[in-house]
Parts: sequence; structure tokens; C-alpha cells
Amino acid sequence: MRHIALFIISFIFWMLLTWTLEIASVVAGLLVAGLTTMIFGNYFFEPTKKVLQIHRYIWCFCYFFIFIWECIKANIDVAFRVIHPKMPIKPCIIKVPLNLKSSFARTMLACSVTMTPGTIAVDIIGNDMYVHWIYMSTEDPGEYTYKVSGKFEKYIKKIFE
Repeated sequence: MRHIALFIISFIFWMLLTWTLEIASVVAGLLVAGLTTMIFGNYFFEPTKKVLQIHRYIWCFCYFFIFIWECIKANIDVAFRVIHPKMPIKPCIIKVPLNLKSSFARTMLACSVTMTPGTIAVDIIGNDMYVHWIYMSTEDPGEYTYKVSGKFEKYIKKIFE
């Protein structure tokens, strides 16, 4: 089942990259998806039944817009700090507790935090993620956890767990 899911996802990804329905492109996509499935099929995540659940794609669509909005806000914030004459930064490394169980979901959260300007996921140890933050606006653990990862974590949990 996971080989079929990987083949379908690879083929859809190919079609989105090429954005054409020419016969040569479709055949190349089928060949690339087949080769990808043969090489990486055993490494694809196990619970493939989740791939076929439509509500996860709806949450993924919502997450995409939340992520884009947070990146825009973070870009403006970092640009302000760079342009400001006094460069108001207060860097720190914070410990963010995680509510995610699967390693794939944790990786997605760490990537999302890292791709947001002003934050970098440094490490995940046990149930905690350590994040370098360019400006620590609060010392309350609950508040900075929500600011750094809370908006992402609830959507990632609905998508991947």
C-alpha cells in the first residue's frame, strides 16, 4: 500500500512541476514516479492510510496560508530589526515543549520554525525542541512557546498524527 501511495504522490508532484499534459511529460512522470517508488518505497512512512484521508489535505491547505502569513510577519519584523539604527535584538535559545508524537511531525515543525525568519530550530531532545530566537519578547514559557511554534503545531498535529 505504501508503494502505491508513494507512486501517486511522486507522479502528482511531477505533474505539478512540469505543469503540462503532453504525452512525453506524462510518460516521463510515470517513469520517474516508478523509479522513485522502486528506490525509496521501503523508506516511505508506514501508516499510508493517512495519505488517503481527505481532511488532512484540507488542514494542509489551511496550514499553508497560516505559514505564509507568519513568514510575512516575521520577515517584516526581522527587516525592521536590521534597518533600525540601534538594531534591537535580544537573542536567546528557548526550550519549547512538544505535543507531537511522530518523528515526521516533529521534523515538519522544526522545518517550519527554521523557515520562519528570526527563529532556528537547533535541536530536538526528548519532548523538547530548542530554538534560537532573535528577539525574546517574553520570558513566560507558555507565551513564547505559542509565539514560536504554537500556531504551527496544532495544524501539523491534525495533518500528520
